[in-house]
Amino acid sequence: MKSAFFFLPLLFSVSAGIAQQGGILTGTVLDKGTRQPVIGANVLIIETGRGDATNLTGEYKISGLSPGVYSVRVSYLGYNSVTRTDVVVSNVSFTRLNFEIEPSDLELETIEVTSSYYQKSTDNINSLNAFSYEEIRRSPGGQEDIVRAISVVPGVATQAAGRNDLIVRGGGPSENLFLIDGLEVPNINHFGTQGATGGPLTLVNVDFVENTDFSTGGFGVRYGDRLSSVMNITLREGRQDRWGSKTTLSATGFGSNIEGPVGEKGNFLFSARRSYLDFIFKAAGFGFIPQYWDFQGKFVQRIDEKNKLEFFGIGAIDEVTFDNDKRENRLSNSQVLGSNQNQYVAGLTWQNVSSIGIFSLTAGRNYVGFSTKQADTNLVTLFANEADEAENSLRAEWITRLTPRVELTAGSQYKLVQARSKLFVNATDPLQSVFSVDDDNSLTAHKGSVYLQAAHDWNHGFDYTVGLRADYFSALTAPWAFSPRVAAGYNLNELNRITLSAGLYHQSPSYTWLANNPSNENLNHLQSFQTVAGYEYLLRADTRFRAEVYYKSYRNYPASLDRTYLVLANTGAGFGGLQDGFASFGFDRLVSKGTGYSQGIEFQIQKKLSEVKCYGLASLSLNQVVFTPLNSKKYRGSYSQPVIFNLSGGYQFATGYELGLKFRLASGLPYTPYNPDGTRNVSEYNQKTLDVTHQLDLRLDKRWSFTAWNLVTYIDVQNVYGKNNQFGVQWDVEKQKVREESSIGVLPSIGVTAEF
Repeated sequence: MKSAFFFLPLLFSVSAGIAQQGGILTGTVLDKGTRQPVIGANVLIIETGRGDATNLTGEYKISGLSPGVYSVRVSYLGYNSVTRTDVVVSNVSFTRLNFEIEPSDLELETIEVTSSYYQKSTDNINSLNAFSYEEIRRSPGGQEDIVRAISVVPGVATQAAGRNDLIVRGGGPSENLFLIDGLEVPNINHFGTQGATGGPLTLVNVDFVENTDFSTGGFGVRYGDRLSSVMNITLREGRQDRWGSKTTLSATGFGSNIEGPVGEKGNFLFSARRSYLDFIFKAAGFGFIPQYWDFQGKFVQRIDEKNKLEFFGIGAIDEVTFDNDKRENRLSNSQVLGSNQNQYVAGLTWQNVSSIGIFSLTAGRNYVGFSTKQADTNLVTLFANEADEAENSLRAEWITRLTPRVELTAGSQYKLVQARSKLFVNATDPLQSVFSVDDDNSLTAHKGSVYLQAAHDWNHGFDYTVGLRADYFSALTAPWAFSPRVAAGYNLNELNRITLSAGLYHQSPSYTWLANNPSNENLNHLQSFQTVAGYEYLLRADTRFRAEVYYKSYRNYPASLDRTYLVLANTGAGFGGLQDGFASFGFDRLVSKGTGYSQGIEFQIQKKLSEVKCYGLASLSLNQVVFTPLNSKKYRGSYSQPVIFNLSGGYQFATGYELGLKFRLASGLPYTPYNPDGTRNVSEYNQKTLDVTHQLDLRLDKRWSFTAWNLVTYIDVQNVYGKNNQFGVQWDVEKQKVREESSIGVLPSIGVTAEF
């Protein structure tokens, strides 16, 4: 009965009517600062030369297009032109593409064409990468996962196979901020790691994503309570012409979407997905069997020309089953920290546009319920944690232009935080730490923030942004933290640009670190001082070279009094079981005395898809990461990879086929060696290094267009030449020797999507 649910939208759409003949591209062009319509702007499809001019409401419409992937440029005298690539036009639905354009520097009008593929942001003058829906969907080896798709940018280190933990410029896996339609979300992953931000697979349906901005550092004061990165996900609106649906079978699961208009001014989207990992794991005879469901919806209602309401919600149900009937399963399961997880996030935003600026008010709720456990080979419980974490939030923001070149942003946010943890630990980890915990704690606290930012775009190609942010967290003895930041950019000419940013960044300790040990309320906000200097050069209109040098200095990082080698920056990636001493859960006695630094240089060349039907991104990162715990020794960061090289790209053939590849090479991760008795040698903590890793992924896509429906198919092969990359070492309990953890070899998958 459940399976039949996914085909109901398909059957509904077939009977809904006949699709229009030829594709239609439509949307609006607005002034980015005032959100007022730009009348008479030229919208051009580069490949065909066809276009339209916007009307009195800023709308345009281009009809009769052949199904395909296009690049679209909007231009208007006195404004910087903008080009969007990877715009998919089909014959069964309208493609809606909205633009927001900014006034240009009239003395540098030649920059209009050469810069239109790459836009700057007042919030992220440097270290910003933007990805469209199509760029995420087609990423080889990406499994249509947003986090995996963006991991090719410089500064992002890879971790264990089957994980998408973000390690950005040496920062810990808890240092990443996710926003969905303006609402902060602690973790966007199925089976997410408590206290951190990673997991095996994102729960955001990529079909709902319009675009994603990812900043690896130097971001402005609008974004706070995180030290390393910001991922800002914008969800698209539903169809406004008629009802439609999509059914997908992908590498990890299957599901259906349905969308359409609601009255004259509203629209909606809804999706439901189920993994089939449990079928695969059972068929392969594994004792560890995961499965998940997720649900996602969005509703938009335009009240009038100045007011709009948006609501979105995402829910996930994650379950793990252990089959312990066989002895070999009990052995393998004893190495696994399993977690059942129920999660939902919901946000409601009211946006008002007036002559004095843009005002938005967002109310939201995040909730995650964890049920985490690990047992030994005799099924005796070593670790169990029943935990809940919830946030109720209200955020207000006002953006206005004091002059055509001066933008002012002011905002505030309040959160009511509630966390509970019922924790049991009775184990000795390989690092010879003995744990005995049986406690039930809760946390109720208030969080708040206010920020003010001014951005000035001077003549002669000089622009800068200054801001101040204040954060408050009542659970800490010293609840306040202040973060001043400044960034500037200068266009040497129409092809060359230099950037510089500096500032303080603060982050509150993870809720689990506080809830699992009430004495940790004496912790301070984590602190990082960051500087980033960059240089950009446009080789051609669609191709950019960028180099950046950065330095991050860490202070007040939680360090363990019980394990004096441990700084919590070195925890949170992976599943955090006995091999890691359950360190990411933060039940140790912690003090804010850990320090460290991360420094590096990055190079990137990127070509956007254009009339030249190839695209690609190559990046090289050279870095050093060091943390110092309470024993005053300097240790290499647990997730540091001093050399990381990425190459990704593809080519679109005239026949509708698209071939893509991704190659990654990186230094091996550090690890602590084992003693002959199965304990780890604490004196050599993080002193050994795994082998260099490298992997090639290939993907072949094909689009098929029919009278009333479209079909998208792909074949994706990860690790084409079967390299067994090491990502860790473990002690083999049965054989009493060290065993390498490595990837599973060649992993092929297929995907089929039918759109009606």
